[in-house]
Amino acid sequence: METILEQQRRMHEEKDRLYDAMTKESGYKKSSTREQINSDHRMRFLLDRLMDNALRLQDMYEDNDGLRKREIQAIAGPNEFGEFYKRLKEIKDFHKAHPNEIFVPMSMEFEELNKARDCTADEATVLAEFTDEESYGRFLDLHESYMRYINLKGTEKMSYVRYLDSFDRMFEIARDNKNSQYKEYLDSLMQYLVSFVERIKPLLDLNTEYEDVYKKFEVQWEANDFPGWGKEAGSAMAHSGAHLDLSAFSSSEELASLGLDRLKSALMALDLKCGGTLDQRADRLFSTKGKKMEEINSALFAKGKRNKMSAKNIERFKEIASLEAWIYYLVELLSEQRAATKDNVQRRQARTGNERDEDDEDVASDSDSGDDDDEVIYNPKNLPLGWDGKPIPYWLYKLHGLNINYNCEICGNQIYRGPKAFQRHFSEWRHAHGMRCLGIPNTAHFANVTKIEDAMALWSKIKEMKNAERWNPDHEEEYEDTAGNVVSKKTYEDLKRQGLL
Repeated sequence: METILEQQRRMHEEKDRLYDAMTKESGYKKSSTREQINSDHRMRFLLDRLMDNALRLQDMYEDNDGLRKREIQAIAGPNEFGEFYKRLKEIKDFHKAHPNEIFVPMSMEFEELNKARDCTADEATVLAEFTDEESYGRFLDLHESYMRYINLKGTEKMSYVRYLDSFDRMFEIARDNKNSQYKEYLDSLMQYLVSFVERIKPLLDLNTEYEDVYKKFEVQWEANDFPGWGKEAGSAMAHSGAHLDLSAFSSSEELASLGLDRLKSALMALDLKCGGTLDQRADRLFSTKGKKMEEINSALFAKGKRNKMSAKNIERFKEIASLEAWIYYLVELLSEQRAATKDNVQRRQARTGNERDEDDEDVASDSDSGDDDDEVIYNPKNLPLGWDGKPIPYWLYKLHGLNINYNCEICGNQIYRGPKAFQRHFSEWRHAHGMRCLGIPNTAHFANVTKIEDAMALWSKIKEMKNAERWNPDHEEEYEDTAGNVVSKKTYEDLKRQGLL
């Protein structure tokens, strides 16, 4: 019964009321994780309805079918009173046919929405489905992904807690083990993380985020600089030997200082010929610096080890790498939930069965009430928090030297609390990345070196020592003259030029 203009008026009214409802929703105080998630889902519902309303209004104003234009002409034409009485008759006929029809104004509908919002403070309200392990969005439930991971070929068998720490370190997995089974594992992990993000952050547009992530991934892939698929790791064949990061070396002479065995291992990792003298091996390996496997001269490959990377294989590897890039972003997005999950698992593992049952009740009540979130823990000495969320004892704090802070300039002036964390960081990715940016190999020579200037000076000294230790044919190559005397190469050539031999 509604005319086009009346429909437009009603949709404009609905749009204004939706804006008002969204403003009120954003102003409500959310005192717990459950309330925040429920509020986001209500906001997403209002936003979807507003977008649908705007699209329908746009279609009506564009008037592709010409109905709006004809209606305006009818009510503005020479017989406007005839059109008025015609519509009045239609309204009367409708009410005669439906005498008990009740009209519900839009204001009543939005009042019902507000009442429903007030009722959602009840603990039983569920706007998103979560498992018991997830505790309504507080924790991750990665048990299924964990079981898939420990059954992958070539992966280290580890506990669930260690998996929570390292499941995003996909760049550490060998290229040979990234097969179809590994891709299925990535698909499963990605689908769960996307589902979890959609449930706890319904207002986030994952499609737009994915486009941005994929654009960055394309740039890194074209530059052959994506983690785990970089320049020196860029082989799609089975390897034996150990890869060598060539970015830290500026000449083949520096490579030669590593010795025959290390160069042979690096050449084998690339399936190149590994015979010849020290200089030949160094030159052969240095010629591959900055090149992809398909750009390397085929004559350098060992017999039967030509690079057979097909376009299909490259596309398959790119697809796996793009999944890794998307998972890296999702894990970063869920960093708080990941840390909370690890703490929760460790806390549960340290308790008995009865204590775990009580803990489940406490977690459930904590997710429904925000009292604990607002409580300020008394911690005047700023001590680290333990597994129970309370400050650790002061004697333990002093015992482990957590009152001592260590600064590492190579790590970007990162501060490490306690000697244990300080010593451990030398083997971690942040310090290794800082050394790689300086063009210095992260070897045992640089243990406890935290200043950039000291590291550069030590690297220069090491290179000088390596050059001094290298075999110098002018002084160390031996020749025998006509009298049977053993002399150096330089002495022999001087005597020969003077005609004394």
